[in-house]
Amino acid sequence: MKLLLFLLLCATTSFAQDIPARWDELTASDWPKALEKSNRTCILPIGILEKHGMQAPIGSDLIHVREWSARATKNEYAVVFPDYFYGQINEARHQPGTFSLPSRLVWELLDATVEEIARNGFNKIVIVNGHGGNPQLLRYFVQSQLEKRRDYAVYFFDPAQDQAFMEKASKVRKTDPAGDMHGGENETSSLLYLRPELVKQERATQESGQNQKRLGELPNLYTGIWWYASFPNHYAGEAEKASKELGKLITDNKVEALTKALKAVKADTKTLQLQKEYFDKVDKVGGK
Repeated sequence: MKLLLFLLLCATTSFAQDIPARWDELTASDWPKALEKSNRTCILPIGILEKHGMQAPIGSDLIHVREWSARATKNEYAVVFPDYFYGQINEARHQPGTFSLPSRLVWELLDATVEEIARNGFNKIVIVNGHGGNPQLLRYFVQSQLEKRRDYAVYFFDPAQDQAFMEKASKVRKTDPAGDMHGGENETSSLLYLRPELVKQERATQESGQNQKRLGELPNLYTGIWWYASFPNHYAGEAEKASKELGKLITDNKVEALTKALKAVKADTKTLQLQKEYFDKVDKVGGK
């Protein structure tokens, strides 16, 4: 009898460890275990569909967030929502393959998505972004969570590059990071490491990725056309100098940072407490 109980315990433990991290790969019977194992933490990986030079796939951002999330959740379990590509990409609508929805719809869809994730039992939602045109939208979206009372918290994974990583990367990089802004050495290197079969690096020099500086006469001002004015090819950098070695460094650094963030979020009890305290005070102001 003791042996049978031991085997049943081992089987149960093995099941709990082996459940998938991806939302779309879980079964309904997995759900309670997934909520428990993740401490009700869900990753929302956000990319975009856009041109990445002439050499990299249109879904580069999706590939990045998908891989970072998959690798990090092997270290620290969380449920990963299916690939999400409904972000801000108005600046690339002149390029083939761009999928750009109306701005109000982008906002409403993101808001409805986190609401639905929360309805399914998650009270900690971590946005992992792979697109350079999204951070302003996402920071405002996270700040807007204080607009009404919610029983869940949204976190934006926004890591700063540590000095040790920057020193390692500088020994491998072949281009100036200041000009490597989109589809260049960094992103193409990551793809050479993650999905080399999708990269056509020999095509990287077919278009210029140099800053055209066509709005140089507008100092200290911001306008929506700034990116197109600088990079009309929607490409900024020198992807022909990308390397798998740099790609591995970038990927390992991102996965390590995300693993640490997930561990912190899963252990976090203060954010939800402070949100409740805040909304209780908001209600008192209104006499509720």
